[in-house]
This record gives sequence, structure tokens and C-alpha cells, in this order.
Amino acid sequence: MSLLSTNFKNFSLTTTTFLHGTTPFPHPTTPSLPSTPTPPSSLPIIRAMRSLQGRVVCATNDKTVAVEVTRLAPHPKYKRRVKKKKKYQAHDPINQFKVGDVVQLEKSKPISKTKAFVAVPLPSRNSNKVEGDVPQELVLSLESQQ
Repeated sequence: MSLLSTNFKNFSLTTTTFLHGTTPFPHPTTPSLPSTPTPPSSLPIIRAMRSLQGRVVCATNDKTVAVEVTRLAPHPKYKRRVKKKKKYQAHDPINQFKVGDVVQLEKSKPISKTKAFVAVPLPSRNSNKVEGDVPQELVLSLESQQ
């Protein structure tokens, strides 16, 4: 028994290389946070799904319209673009939209359990083109001046 006790006295867990490999265990240091790369300022910020465009399909609820948004997505197997439709509940604060109106959905904070968009009127396509305010200098005469 004395032989066994002398072997245990000589055996030390801190000096053995069996537990820690061939090199001694380094002392723990304070963990440093990994540096996150900062995005370049020249690239625009990606804001996915901030605004959608769709058609009002239901306007019976008070201050709420159901808007159907149609998008084209590739088919998983055949890779052809197919139409996918999804209905969103949108907030209509003054009940101005009727069934069939084309509206734009703007992302907002959640208004209720199902509403996170606000319906706004779609800007008309010809609002940028104003034909009545063209200066006389820019108008070209079609007749030849002889």
C-alpha cells in the first residue's frame, strides 16, 4: 500500500502532458469580440419588401383593405416564371379605396395581428409629364422657314 501512495504523491495533474497535450495549458484571457466588417458607405442599403404594389380585392372591413400582390417567381423544377399571388391586410385610415383600385403598400410597424402595411394611392404614371408648361423656346416648329 505504501508503494501505491508514493506513486500518487509523485503524480501531478498539472505537470502531465496527457491532459493538455504536449504544450502546457495557457492561462485564460479575456475574450475579445470578433471584429465585424463595416459595410462600404458607397453601396446602397438593401431594404427588402418596404413597398409592394397590388390590387384591392376586399374593402368591407372598417379601415382595412385586403390587397392581392402578384409577383413572378421561377418554378422550382421547370425554371419557368409563374405568377404567385399573396393577400396582405393593409391599413386604410380614411376608407378611401374600393375593390379594384391599384394601391401601393408601405411597410410600417405592426398595426394589429395581421396588418403591417399602410395602403397609399399609387402615384400616376403621367404625373411627371406636364405638357402645358413647356417653354416656347423648346417648341420646334414643324414648318420650314423660308
